[in-house]
Amino acid sequence: MTRTTTDTTDTDATTAAADTTAAAGTTGDTDAAADTTGTTGDSAQLPGGAVHGLPDDLRDSLLTSDVAREAWLDITTLARNEFICWVEDAKKPETRARRIRRTNEELEDGMRRPCCWPGCAHRERNGRP
Repeated sequence: MTRTTTDTTDTDATTAAADTTAAAGTTGDTDAAADTTGTTGDSAQLPGGAVHGLPDDLRDSLLTSDVAREAWLDITTLARNEFICWVEDAKKPETRARRIRRTNEELEDGMRRPCCWPGCAHRERNGRP
C-alpha cells in the first residue's frame, strides 16, 4: 500500500504534537479548564462567562435546579457572561440575591439572556476581555 506525502506529513505532525504535549506533562484538554474560571470543587461542571468567573453564590443557586443548570450548560459563553455580570453589578446584597433568584427563574422559563440588561461593559464587542 502506498501512502501519499500529505498523509505522512499529517501523521508525522500529529504524532509530533502528541509527543510534545506528553513531554510537557499535559493532556491537551484545556478547554474545560479555561471555561470554568472562577469555580471551585463540584462547580467544575458549571462554566463561567467570557470575562467573569462563576461566583459561588450563583453556582450554588444553579445547582439547586436541574432545569436551570441544564439551561446554563446550554447557553453560550457570552450569554453566561451577561447573567454573571448582571448579578455582579448589583450594589446591594438584596439586589444581588434577587438577581440570582431571577437568573434561575429566567433560565427555567427558557430565557437565554437576562431581561432588560444592556450588556456587560467589561468586555469588547467581539466577546473578548
